[in-house]
This record gives sequence, structure tokens and C-alpha cells, in this order.
Amino acid sequence: MDILPAIDLKDGKAVRLSKGLMQSAKIYSDEPWMVAKRFEELGSKWLHIVDLNGAFKGSPANLEQIKKIRENCNLKIELGGGIRDEDTIKMYLDLGVNRLILGSIAVKDPQFVKDMAALYPIAVGIDAKDGMVAVEGWAEVSSMKAVDLAKEFASAGVEAIICTDISKDGMLCGVNVEFTESIANASGIDTIASGGVKDIEDIKACKANGHISGVIVGKAFYEGSLDLEEAFKLI
Repeated sequence: MDILPAIDLKDGKAVRLSKGLMQSAKIYSDEPWMVAKRFEELGSKWLHIVDLNGAFKGSPANLEQIKKIRENCNLKIELGGGIRDEDTIKMYLDLGVNRLILGSIAVKDPQFVKDMAALYPIAVGIDAKDGMVAVEGWAEVSSMKAVDLAKEFASAGVEAIICTDISKDGMLCGVNVEFTESIANASGIDTIASGGVKDIEDIKACKANGHISGVIVGKAFYEGSLDLEEAFKLI
């Protein structure tokens, strides 16, 4: 199992949101690349980046910071937020991003995601509220069940599914292990848990489950409730 520390970018700064609400943004660093460097020093192999402005805008919005992060660390980077076409995927890969996360477009145009997954390293982001898929930076909740969307990509060549329980995201209230397992079982794809990590017990619970291939850590690190170095040793 991998631990993927997260940097959410808003207006060029590293922030965390509560339940995906932009107005809840709390700034943790004006220099996100320094945060990435710290993750590397602590033993991380991966970095999970979300371009929050991009997610709402539908196109890249924090390119300079993403470039700086890439130039200053050797971590493998997966990135999502506002990726809606092949040109954007190519642009990010040319910058040295290792994997792109397609979220809203996976609901609206699943065939596009399948086509891209056949050509490029793609992860699908499934963000859900009460089991229903949310899109457009979580501003809208669709009529599709998260598990049904996961089934859609079962044999599409997608590298991973990142599933977020929005109700828990940024709330430090514990990972929804059962929801993550249901997505893993429905898709048969490596599934990464996101949202709600509070402390080392959440890392242990994900590892013990056996169906979860990774877990994203955000606010628990920034607020000091999880010792990342200890977590990396655990896995």
C-alpha cells in the first residue's frame, strides 16, 4: 500500500478545504514546492496534487506552482483538477507529471477516459456524497452511483481509482474504508482511499483491509495529527 501526501493548490498556495468547499480554504504554505520537498525527506514516493482552481474553471490554473514542484522534487506525481482534453494531458506529461487524474469528465464522457487510458497513465477520480458521484469541483452531485461508475472502468486500462468520500474530506474524522472497498470490488482496479484520514489508526485500517492499494493524506499531516514518518515505516 502507498501513502500519497497531498498538496491542494488554490491561487498558487497550498491549502486544505473542508468537505470540498472553496470558502473553507485554510492556507498552509505560500511555497508548495517546499511542502513537496518535505514529503520527499519524510520518505514519500508519491505526491498527489489537486489544482482546485482548475477543477472549478475546467482548465489548468496553477501551472507555475506545478512546474516549481516538479523541478524541486523527485517524487512521482499524480495530478488532477480541470483536465478535460488530450492536449492538457500531453502538456502535463511533458512537464514531468507521472499520472493524470480524470474526474468530472469520467462521468460526462467515460469513452474519452477509456481512450486516454489506452494511451497515457490515467487514474479516475470518483468523488461521492452519500454514494452518489459529485462533479465540477464537487459543486454538483450527479444521479450516478459511485460503484456504477467504478464498474464502467473495470477493464479500461486505468491505473488506479481515487475515491473520495466528500463528507469526510478535510474533517479528520476517519477514512470510509467500506466505501473504498466497495469501489475496489466493483472495479477490480487498484483503489486509493481519500478523505478523512486522522491518524495512524486510519493508515492501519486501510492496510489491514487488503483491498486498498493507497491512501491520500492531507489535513492530518498539516494539522499534526499524523506522524508521516511513522506512517511510512508502517507500510
